[in-house]
Amino acid sequence: MNLAHLIERNARLFPERTAVSFGEAPFASHATFASRVRAIASHFVERFRLPKGARIAIAMKNAPEFWEVLFAAWHAGLVAVPVNPKLHPREIEFILEHSGASLCFVSSDLTEVKGGRAEIVEAGATDYARLREPCRAGRGQGVAETRPGDPAWLFYTSGTTGRPKGAMLSHRNLLAMIFAYFADIDPVEPADCIVHGASHSHGSGLWGLVHFAKGANNIVPESGGFDPAEIASLVNRFPGVSMFAAPTMVNRLLASPAFAASNRAHLKTIVYGGAPMYAADLARALDLLGPCLAQIYGQGESPMTITGLPKAFHTGDGHPAFASRLASVGFARTGVEVAVVDADSRPLPPGEAGEVVVRGDVVMSGYWRDEGATAKALKAGWLFTGDIGRLDADGFLTLLDRSKDLIISGGMNIYPREVEEALLHHSAVAEVSVVGRPSAEWGEEVVAFAAARPGANLTAAELDRLCLERIARFKRPKDYIFVEALPKSGNGKILKTKLREMMAAAKEDV
Repeated sequence: MNLAHLIERNARLFPERTAVSFGEAPFASHATFASRVRAIASHFVERFRLPKGARIAIAMKNAPEFWEVLFAAWHAGLVAVPVNPKLHPREIEFILEHSGASLCFVSSDLTEVKGGRAEIVEAGATDYARLREPCRAGRGQGVAETRPGDPAWLFYTSGTTGRPKGAMLSHRNLLAMIFAYFADIDPVEPADCIVHGASHSHGSGLWGLVHFAKGANNIVPESGGFDPAEIASLVNRFPGVSMFAAPTMVNRLLASPAFAASNRAHLKTIVYGGAPMYAADLARALDLLGPCLAQIYGQGESPMTITGLPKAFHTGDGHPAFASRLASVGFARTGVEVAVVDADSRPLPPGEAGEVVVRGDVVMSGYWRDEGATAKALKAGWLFTGDIGRLDADGFLTLLDRSKDLIISGGMNIYPREVEEALLHHSAVAEVSVVGRPSAEWGEEVVAFAAARPGANLTAAELDRLCLERIARFKRPKDYIFVEALPKSGNGKILKTKLREMMAAAKEDV
C-alpha cells in the first residue's frame, strides 16, 4: 500500500485533466504531475541516496510544489514532514532536527531557515526545476513497496503546551481518512475541485489527498494563503468548489463583500473544524451559505476523522433535537469508535462529561521518537484525545473544552466554551476567549478576553449583565480584558497560551 499509486492511476485515467491549478491557471495535468513526481523521486533515490523511510520536510506557504514533493517522497518510499510555515524559525529548526529530515523544501520567504543536518532546497528555484527531469532514465521511477503501517506523514502538533510532537500517520491511516470522507462528508468527482485557503501542512493538505484520490483539481491561491476576495474570485471561476476552513476563516468569508457577491452556486462544500464554531456564527453562515456546511472533529493524531456532522444535519428538518445536534460535533465517523470515559478510563453513560477517546484504522501508531508521550496518548488500543465532551443517547458528541482549559473555581467545573457562547450573544462582540487565572480565594477565576466589532464599544458591565441572563452566577468572568484581536495560530486557532502570557505580563506590570 502506497498512496503514490493514486497519482499513477490518475495519470492513466485522466491524463489531460488538471491535477493542480495555481490561481485560475492550470499548473499541471495528471499526466504531467505524475511525470514530475517520478522524476523528483528518482533524484531522492539516486542523487541524494536516501534510504527507504528517510524524512523529507516541506516548510513552505501553500504552493503547487508542495504536492510534487509530497507524492515524490511517497513514490520513493520516504516519509513526508509537512511543517507549518508560520512557525518561528527556531520551531521549524526543532522539527527538522527532531524528525531527522535529510532534505527540507522551503518557499522563498523561508530560505534563511537553518536545516541542521537537512539540506535546504528552495521550491521553484533553478535547482528545484532540475529535479523535474529524471535523474537517470529507467531508474528509481517505480513506486516503492511500502507496508500499510509504514509511516507516510509526520504530523507535528502545534506545540502550544511544550515542544511539538510528531504524530506518525501511516499510509493505512491516511487511506482510512480518505474513505471516511467519501462515506460521511461528500462524494468527489474528477470535475470537482478544492481551494486551499488553509494550510497545506494541516487540515487542507489532508483534504487535498481526498481530492487527489478521485482525480479532482487541487487549486492553490496565488497568494499562498487565505484572502476572502481571492477565494471569491476562484469560486466564480471554478464549479464544484470544496474547501476546509477554520471557524475564524468562515467568519472572514461572511464579512467579505466580494464573497457575498460571488457565484455561490459553484460552492459545493465548506468543511469547518479545528476550533469551536459558536452557535451565533453558525446561524449566520447557514443564512448566507445555505446547506453547504459540514463539520468535522479530529486531531493530528486521528487526522480529520473522529466525528462529523454532515450537510444534511445542518438543515432544519423538524427533529426535536435539531438545535442540540447543531451545537454538537456530530457522531462517530465510519470505521471509528468513540467513547467518553472517566478518570479511571471507564465508559460514562450518556450525558456525563469525561475525556473523549477514539480507536480505528485512522488513529496514529504513536509519536515519533517519544515513547513517553505515546504511552500517555495510546492506552489499551484507544487514543486519549485530551478533550472533554459528552455523548447523548443517540451518539452525538458535544465538546466542552480541552482538559487543560477546564477551569475549576471554588470546586466547580467551568467549561470556557459555555461562557464564550453566552458572551457572543452581544451584538458588538466580534470574538471572545475565556481562560482561567489563579485565585487565592477560588483556586481559579474566569477571565474573558473580548474584541469588539469595528466601530462598536464594549463595557464590562454590559457583558456582566449578559452573563447573568444566560449562565450561572459562579461561571461569570471576574475580569474582562478588551483587545483589538485575539492571538491566533497560522491555522486560525485562538492561542489561549498567549492569552495566559498576556495575563501574567499584565500582573507583573501592576
